This record gives sequence, structure tokens and C-alpha cells, in this order.
Amino acid sequence: MPLLRLQYPNVELVFIDDCQSAKHVNGQGVVNWKEFLSSPREGKTVSIAIADSKTREILAEKCDDTGIPLVEARAASVVQMDDVVIQDGACLSPFVTLTSNICIGRCFHANLYSYVEHDCLIGDFVTFGPGAKVNGNVTIGDHAYIGSGAVIRQGIHIGAYATVGMGAVVTRDVAPRTTVIGNPAKPMIED
Repeated sequence: MPLLRLQYPNVELVFIDDCQSAKHVNGQGVVNWKEFLSSPREGKTVSIAIADSKTREILAEKCDDTGIPLVEARAASVVQMDDVVIQDGACLSPFVTLTSNICIGRCFHANLYSYVEHDCLIGDFVTFGPGAKVNGNVTIGDHAYIGSGAVIRQGIHIGAYATVGMGAVVTRDVAPRTTVIGNPAKPMIED
């Protein structure tokens, strides 16, 4: 919300939450989805600031079904270089860096100080924790989560729904739906 307040200082902003009983959060009004849809405001858009990627996808589909476009929330301090394509609905926190020749899917979340280097392909509904570092020529599948302070070596492939733990150093490809942790990152073994 702070990013959107800066981007759209003359627009009425509200939280949409079907489960919230409070009428205000952090100084902003709260409405449910039905109230939002029935409001007479023209040019309604939505920014989905939900951490869970599957929930983000469900809400994006809900917006698509009702013809409500997704808007990007972008901090003024984001650095974006040449030939970066970002699909709708991204949330780019302060001090995110996107270098050149990058393609990023829908509803990408990049937290504080994370970066994506050159020639990367990032899928839909991907989340980067604070300080996640993705070096050049990396491919990350849909719904992957890259934890805080993780480092992805150049040329790596991270599969869909994979999780890279906090501080992990990824030196090998990560299979879909796999969680890796440590330095060097290895698949987590459940007890």
C-alpha cells in the first residue's frame, strides 16, 4: 500500500479482504470483493499483495473473470535496465534491481534488495524474499519461491513450485516441487 500511495497520490485506495472485520487498516479503508465490484468508481484496478503464490493466482483469475486489470506496485528506487518485460501485477519493493534482457511473468513479487541479472526468464507467480540474488541466464518456473538472501548461480534452472531456502547457495538445477537448503544447496530431507 505505501508504494501505491506514492504512485497514485490522487486515487482512493482500499484493501480488499473478504475475511477482515476492521473497516480500516494502516489508515486505508477495507472492503470486501462484492463491495469493491459494486462501487461506482471507474478505472478500478487491483494489486495483489498476497505472499502465497497459489492464492495470488486464484485472485488474479478472479480479476480476469470480472475484467479488472492488475496494476504494478513499484518503488521509486527500483532500477530497471534495457529490455525488461514484466507481465501485469508485479510488486517491486524498494531497491530491487532488474538488469537487461529479462522476461518476468505475472504477479511477480520482488522484496527489498533482491535482484535479477541479465538474460533470465522468470515464470508466473514467483516470489523473491528480501536480498534474493539471481545471477544471469537463470530460468525460474511458475510459483517458485526464492528465500531471503539466497544466491542462484548463473545458468541454473529452478523448477515450478520449487522452494529455495533462506541463504541457500544454488549451484545445481532444482527439480520442480523440490525444496533446497544450505551452501551448497541440497534437497531438504523430511524426517
